[in-house]
Amino acid sequence: MLPSADDDGGARLFDHLIELRTRLLRAVAGLALMFVVLLPFANRLYALLALPLLEKLPKGGQLIATEVASPFFAPLKLAFFVALVIAMPWLLYQLWAFVAPGLYKRERRLAMPLLASALLLFYLGCAFAYFVVLPAVFTFLNKVTPTGVTMMTDITNYLDFVLVIFIAFGASFELPVALVILALLGWVTPKQLREWRGYAVVGIFVLAAVITPPDVVSQMLLAVPMILLYEAGILAASAVRPTRASGVSTSE
Repeated sequence: MLPSADDDGGARLFDHLIELRTRLLRAVAGLALMFVVLLPFANRLYALLALPLLEKLPKGGQLIATEVASPFFAPLKLAFFVALVIAMPWLLYQLWAFVAPGLYKRERRLAMPLLASALLLFYLGCAFAYFVVLPAVFTFLNKVTPTGVTMMTDITNYLDFVLVIFIAFGASFELPVALVILALLGWVTPKQLREWRGYAVVGIFVLAAVITPPDVVSQMLLAVPMILLYEAGILAASAVRPTRASGVSTSE
């Protein structure tokens, strides 16, 4: 008796689930390994993270711990975040290895540059936040601190604040990739992106005001790069858009 189509479909589904489980286990194992490697350096990582604030505090200024366990958990949380960022290429590779067999040749050819660009832009956003945004924000906050008030920030609150900044800038720097994907899907065209430039600028400033701390410095430092990235996204969308029509014949 020949196997039915339902049996073949069920076998394929089972194989996909096995493959998915394997990829998830490998991703988690890689992340866990990186986390274990970074654990001995957790305090050093936190000291490095605290530099942008400590360098702007008045002489004798320091971070404080208002909870008993925060000196242990704050560096631990930071080590996990750093492990996640470092392991991101491995995690994306596992995702790619799972979905790539189901893509057309042209889709695979486009997906790889997009994934690499997204990863690079996220790293650039985090680096921009650390080297440019945090020093500028803490300089501003230090100058507006009233006389007689000493800035003594809790280490957990400081970590949460910085991680939000990192995630906000890392995600915001993905704007060109998002525009390219929208153009490839046919949802927008480069011409429409140019026509919507004014609305985009207003939206960017509103978004920057929402996701950044309540100061004009961090808002401007997020809005201005995003406007430039929007222009870069238009150029990138214009470059890949013509291939959308001609790329149908290259699919396999």
